[in-house]
Amino acid sequence: MQRTNMKRAAMLAVTLFAVGLPAGAALAAPAADHAAMLELADQSRCLTCHDVDETVRGPAWRDVAKRYRGQDVEEQLVKKVYEGGGGVWGNDSMSSNKRAGMDNIRILVRWILALP
Repeated sequence: MQRTNMKRAAMLAVTLFAVGLPAGAALAAPAADHAAMLELADQSRCLTCHDVDETVRGPAWRDVAKRYRGQDVEEQLVKKVYEGGGGVWGNDSMSSNKRAGMDNIRILVRWILALP
């Protein structure tokens, strides 16, 4: 197995924890899981426009978690990330991110929604 594939397999094993989380649940994962989520976000090119705590071009992910806390919006947000769209956080539009893939988008959205 190539080094890249081994790294992806290890990251998937770490992120599978996040897949089982219900949207909005408290993320009680160690820092390594947080780091793995940030690495997945970076590889998916999300960090070009987003940050966990600071508004960049798009909203800070903690602000997203706060806005949608307690709401059943996971599928809506997965679709928004995949297809792109705008009008929710101002005049700027979010580009589609189909290259990340639906599975990775779902993992990241669940993690974002679970941020405190």
